[in-house]
Amino acid sequence: MFRSAAGSRPRPSPLVAAFAIAVILCGLMVASLLVGGGDVGVGRSLAFLLGDTGARADEHLAMVVTQLRFPRTIVAIITGISLGIAGCVLQTVTRNPLAETGLLGVNAGAALAVVAGISLLAADTAPALLGLALCGALAASAVVLLVASGAKLSPLRLVLAGVALSATFRGATSYLLMSDGAAYDRYRFWVLGSLSGVDLVQVYWVLPAVAGGLLLVLLLIRPLAALSLGDDIAAGLGHRPRRTRILAAAAVTLLTGASVALCGPIAFLGLLAPHLARSLTGPNLARQLLLSGVFGAGIMIAADVAARVVIAPYEAPVSVLLAVIGGPVLILIVRSRRILTLRVPGGAA
Repeated sequence: MFRSAAGSRPRPSPLVAAFAIAVILCGLMVASLLVGGGDVGVGRSLAFLLGDTGARADEHLAMVVTQLRFPRTIVAIITGISLGIAGCVLQTVTRNPLAETGLLGVNAGAALAVVAGISLLAADTAPALLGLALCGALAASAVVLLVASGAKLSPLRLVLAGVALSATFRGATSYLLMSDGAAYDRYRFWVLGSLSGVDLVQVYWVLPAVAGGLLLVLLLIRPLAALSLGDDIAAGLGHRPRRTRILAAAAVTLLTGASVALCGPIAFLGLLAPHLARSLTGPNLARQLLLSGVFGAGIMIAADVAARVVIAPYEAPVSVLLAVIGGPVLILIVRSRRILTLRVPGGAA
């Protein structure tokens, strides 16, 4: 049971909810392989997936399904899982349900590195931009942690350091863009956030960062659950709040940095997915993390499919669709959950 403005409402059975979510996610994955804004329609794509001999002999159809849509589906899943879990961890660490994955300066640092690489190093290839974005994200988060660190790494210090340094990074980015028009032309496509043009080779490059981030989160479930109850209680249970926050920030950085490197800054996903998960799981952090990743993947796939068809034959940026749809949805969640208390429920691992 969880409390709402109207009182108590029963949550759906965990098994029923898990089955429904699994069916929806599988349906979205199939839709991602079938739907596109080009000349390959749903019928031909479905025939290819079902093994039709004529469809399998069509080289153009095979290229669209296996080399364009399949990699995008994989990237959407990885990005959605990463941002959903990273958002849940960050909201738990800061005990702020409005915290989002750009809080540690990851997005701003990645943007600065990309612009600097384009402007100063003449970087123009997808692998170069991918490497620059990931390195910039990691470096920016390290600087934020260094500035925020002290005898006690409090949530407030972390938030303030992230906001201040993100503004600094964005200012430096704006300066470089104003002084180099060519850099702006290349940068504006990356900053919109899109899965267009991604391939499995790029996924292989960022998989170590994603795997490392997920492993850290797995090891931190119990310390994070204790930390959500307060620093004093966490310390009384034998955990170290400062070390937990540093390791959690490292996990968030790896997950978010890999996602930003793959498809640019993606807004709202790390904010929306944890709220949807929490509405089903309550204070159980392990379930929150699992469902945050699942919801993140589903939302990302749905947004990518919509981006292909909403202005077909052109493609809309995924981040724009997420902002347009995610904003009103988040407002409804905030109102229904009375989240104005700015408190993340926590506890059970």
